Amino acid sequence: MVRLAGVHKAYGERRVLRGLDLLVRRGERWCVLGANGAGKSTTFRMLCGLLPASAGSLQVAGVDLRRAASAARARVGYMSQKFSLYGNLSVRQNVTFFAGAYGLRGGRRAARQAWALGEFDLDAEADAESSDLPLGFKQRLAMACSLMHEPEILFLDEPTSGVDPIARRAFWRRIGALARRGVTIMVTTHFMEEAEYCDRLAIMAAGEILAVGAPAEIKARARAAGAPEPTMEDAFIHLIQGTGAAGAAA
Repeated sequence: MVRLAGVHKAYGERRVLRGLDLLVRRGERWCVLGANGAGKSTTFRMLCGLLPASAGSLQVAGVDLRRAASAARARVGYMSQKFSLYGNLSVRQNVTFFAGAYGLRGGRRAARQAWALGEFDLDAEADAESSDLPLGFKQRLAMACSLMHEPEILFLDEPTSGVDPIARRAFWRRIGALARRGVTIMVTTHFMEEAEYCDRLAIMAAGEILAVGAPAEIKARARAAGAPEPTMEDAFIHLIQGTGAAGAAA
């Protein structure tokens, strides 16, 4: 569902991404883990067709992003790191707007609008102005809108930043349900424990992918006599220090 080969991104002389290679299969839950500035958000914006690559090959759902970005975007849902909906519109109006923006019409449009409000427990807040919602409700609304057109792949950029532990757990339950229905999920996060919810993960630092594997495989790399049961944080620090990327990733 996602294939990166030798992907680079640069702004003038500043290199942001350096030769990324990645393969994601249908229905997998992926976590892209890294400190702020590692290149996670840039990678996601490229995969959503919002930024061009400087070099390399990018495919999403079998579509070459460098040749048909609009076709790929129709099959992708994206929830950005910051709340990016219309704060001066009500919850219902945001849902209606995004249904139209994704080209939904007639009965399907009405059905998906009702689904969004019901599935994400937003009925009671439907007429509230979106800017007045608590952060957890904003997160649910943003996710509902990103799923309006039933995308095959969902990209979620730091979706749980700032929300409480209960809301984070509810979010991951929804992610699991979507994956069981065959939706491919890619999530960026700097919360180490969230990697445990995913099938596979990629650890990034300074625009490079340092390691790819299942959570248990990644943690095993940090196993030592003094740390027989390393945590994900132990593994992350071990990888960063091993490549000398700690300063660049900070």
